[in-house]
Amino acid sequence: MCTQTRAAALMANIPQADIDPSGVFKYVLIRVHSREEGDDSEVDIVRGYSWAEYHADIYEKVSEELEKGGILDCECIGGGRIRHDAQAKKIHVYGYSMGFGRANHAVTTEKLKVRYPDYEVTWDNEGY
Repeated sequence: MCTQTRAAALMANIPQADIDPSGVFKYVLIRVHSREEGDDSEVDIVRGYSWAEYHADIYEKVSEELEKGGILDCECIGGGRIRHDAQAKKIHVYGYSMGFGRANHAVTTEKLKVRYPDYEVTWDNEGY
């Protein structure tokens, strides 16, 4: 019988990508890990919002929410920017975070393609 840890069950329910419905905004790539003994499960998630002045604003809000209860731990593994054109069904990922460095935009792009399967999702390392 296979048993799933509480952390793995929680992680399975975290949306892998959550971004604003349109506009140009900062985003972070966050690695969520289990804090449970013997559980090395983890998942990378994308969060991007126009309300954030800094990449750290997004990370702090999301990690605080996910770390409640002490089962999960978060680590920001980079950031950048997203240009989301909902009308044209296009998302472009680019740039970097001064505080967290450049996220792996290829990973971010794959997560966004799952969330937006009918979109053209592209990335490059140009720009800030």
